[in-house]
Amino acid sequence: MQSDGAETTAPHLKRSLKLWHLIAYGIVIIQPTAPMGIYGVVSNVARGHVVSTILIAMVAMLFTAVSYGRMARVYPSAGSAYTYVGREINPVAGYIVGWSMLMDYLLNPIVCAIWCSAAARNVLPSIPYASWAVAFVLLFTLLNLRGVKASGHFNGVLAIGMSLVVVIFFAYAIRYLAFIARPVGGEWLTPFYNPSTFSPSLLFRGTSIAVLTYIGFDGISTMSEEVENPRRNIMLATVLTCLIVGILSAIEVYVAQLAWPYHGPFAEAFVDTAYVHVARRIGGSFLFQLLNATLLIANMGSGITAQFGAARLLYGMGRGNALPQRFFGALSPKTAIPRNNVLLVGAVTLLGVFLLTYQRGAELLNFGAFIAFMGVNAAALIHYRFRSKEKVLLPLAIPLAGLLISAFIWLNLGHNAQILGSIWIVLGLALYWARRRTRSGAAAEELMDPMES
Repeated sequence: MQSDGAETTAPHLKRSLKLWHLIAYGIVIIQPTAPMGIYGVVSNVARGHVVSTILIAMVAMLFTAVSYGRMARVYPSAGSAYTYVGREINPVAGYIVGWSMLMDYLLNPIVCAIWCSAAARNVLPSIPYASWAVAFVLLFTLLNLRGVKASGHFNGVLAIGMSLVVVIFFAYAIRYLAFIARPVGGEWLTPFYNPSTFSPSLLFRGTSIAVLTYIGFDGISTMSEEVENPRRNIMLATVLTCLIVGILSAIEVYVAQLAWPYHGPFAEAFVDTAYVHVARRIGGSFLFQLLNATLLIANMGSGITAQFGAARLLYGMGRGNALPQRFFGALSPKTAIPRNNVLLVGAVTLLGVFLLTYQRGAELLNFGAFIAFMGVNAAALIHYRFRSKEKVLLPLAIPLAGLLISAFIWLNLGHNAQILGSIWIVLGLALYWARRRTRSGAAAEELMDPMES
């Protein structure tokens, strides 16, 4: 752990970002089409109550967003759950959070490759899934070996493009609902609650997947050194981003459920891309192809950057000696890229697209994310309730609510995801203690934060 008070002569980042910059950045990270990829999976699990799962997940994220914002005040230059938990609770607990985040980084390109392969088959169904999967994994890996990453500017343009597509989708949807579907009376409320299909346990199981809609909001905390009045704006931006994304996502899935009421699960052949099939019903082939292409491009960009992010995190952990430095901390002398890590993540991704389904990959990803969320809420509770003299609103109630809700949703993940995630944690702890025994006691306490490297 690095000292908070260490001084540096390096130039400071300019504090030029305003609140609206942070909100726009958060929406770009999460993407305006966030719930569309998981729509079919959540609908099948929750028996059509997708809107309710999105809104319940939003409540959990709002409490957690407050905790992230508050911890960004305490560690304005760190900006990671690894750091918050490691410094406020215990270095081992911080390591567990970091190891869980590593699982998320490794799963993200797998989930993207699975979705891209399914979307590509919508266009060229004659080409088998295996061929598309191999092609996308190779594409992600080769581009990262060449140092090609999606820039923030490109992501911003893509977010604007996706927003326009969402507007077009809504225009078609309003026309379809007004002139063709024509829901009446209680049909307007069935997306929220349908007594014939409602099950509390399945609702919360669906919520544990729907949280994927919000993954990435915590990235706002990494901008602490570049924003005006970070003590105020980081927390406001994090909360408002979750609120805006939650409301927009709820509207997107609400319209889809009105257009395609739940009468049974989506077929396995197109459950991963169910939303674009809803778009076909609403706007015909044009809207189907437009939305399919938009989401395909978005997931390709996410897959490429996710793979590089995983390789970068492994490099940071290797350089900090949390993983074997010779392999993980090495850079290519020609490209200055962590080539070993890019190839390793590519191999893991290739294996994952054949071993995991989109649903299982999403649940596993949320397994790691919720460990981080629980850790940040616990860190905020300990700091502001027992250590800090700073007065904040409800220092016990808000993080405790975030912790309990996050724990409840985490416990409602699928059993397979819980088992596989637990195995991952056990492996991480075994590696931690094995490496600790091979180093001096002093070095064992000086693990560098991989998110800062």
